[in-house]
Amino acid sequence: MKYSAKYSQLVMPDDTNNVGTLFGGQMISWMDLAAAKVAYRFLQGTGVDGALTRAIEKVEFREPVYPGEWVNFEGYISKVGNSSFEVVIDAYAEGSKNKKRLACTAIITMVSVKKNSEDEYLKTPHGRSL
Repeated sequence: MKYSAKYSQLVMPDDTNNVGTLFGGQMISWMDLAAAKVAYRFLQGTGVDGALTRAIEKVEFREPVYPGEWVNFEGYISKVGNSSFEVVIDAYAEGSKNKKRLACTAIITMVSVKKNSEDEYLKTPHGRSL
């Protein structure tokens, strides 16, 4: 993939829900960070200041993730608009007792922004294509 990134997190006990698996909200937060890393690489050299999350779509929790396991995120740009772009994130869980497995997937829409003279961030064309 032309614009992609990887990111990893270790699941700690504080990251779990009441049944002892990774809390879904924590997974989504980490997926958003993984998308931000992809966005950073995509926007390098464009003159914009960064990107904001516009939407998190099509989240599918496929497998439970347990404390002590690693979650490895793989993200790439799948679609590009004028100021927005879509990032596909796949989250793979792996641990000493379980094989690597696809735990969660999501599509995250990001929007490129630039700060104006009044210190406001405004949607800005990024000028990139796939």
